[in-house]
Amino acid sequence: MRLRAITGFFFIIVMIASTLLGTYVFSLFYLVLASFCLFEFYKLIKQNTAQPNIIAGLTYGALLFAGTALFFYPEQFISSALNGNHAVIKLLLLIPLAGAAVFMQELYKKTPAPFSNIAFTFLGIIFAVIPFAFFHAMAFIGGNFNFHIPLAFLIILWSNDTGAYLVGSKMGKTKLFERHSPKKTYEGLIGGIIISAVAALILGHFYTELTWKQWVTISILISCFGTMGDLVESMFKRSINVKDSGGILPGHGGLLDRFDGLLMAAPIVYVYLYFISN
Repeated sequence: MRLRAITGFFFIIVMIASTLLGTYVFSLFYLVLASFCLFEFYKLIKQNTAQPNIIAGLTYGALLFAGTALFFYPEQFISSALNGNHAVIKLLLLIPLAGAAVFMQELYKKTPAPFSNIAFTFLGIIFAVIPFAFFHAMAFIGGNFNFHIPLAFLIILWSNDTGAYLVGSKMGKTKLFERHSPKKTYEGLIGGIIISAVAALILGHFYTELTWKQWVTISILISCFGTMGDLVESMFKRSINVKDSGGILPGHGGLLDRFDGLLMAAPIVYVYLYFISN
């Protein structure tokens, strides 16, 4: 329990620091984090399911994240590209080449199910990289880097997890999806929604880019889709008969275990922010 608390404390410090140290640190941190999550996914799949193309998949995932991230640097990169520096365009052109490499590698392997390997290679990118790309994009939803929204997202997500755990452990009776996660209950879900909504109301007093109603809406989206992401990750682990996605975080499991709530919530919240900001 003590080890879990210490790990959780430093984990929170690192996550908060990643949003406060500026544009480049933020982008680089989540590029690395997404790559580690993808590698963790591939290691799990290799145990008894398929043989994904790890090098090609990691390369494709990193290029995809970096290529989409660069579009949110209008002053530094996009304007210079229009003046003759085609760094962004060249990077984007590498993405389909990396994707083709995933297919080409299977030609040189003697495996009974090559398309299973290909499918799991791309599934890992969808599962572990694209959600972080959407989360990264939240910081630029207004046109320039603003750490308020990604930091608020993390605080609300943690508030939801805390509320769901406290209420679920004390009052939880009605199972949510017992087949995938026996400890998840409807009472815990409601508790998470309430606690995260309170956190959103508090954040709304300090981060005035959005109204309090919009912050509360975001908290509800994070609670509902964050819980679904948790359940999907549990379903994934049960399908390959593992308890934790990894052991990089002592007492907490793997990175996918810690970011399961972000996997589905980040794309949904970004879409909501995109529409209300346009």
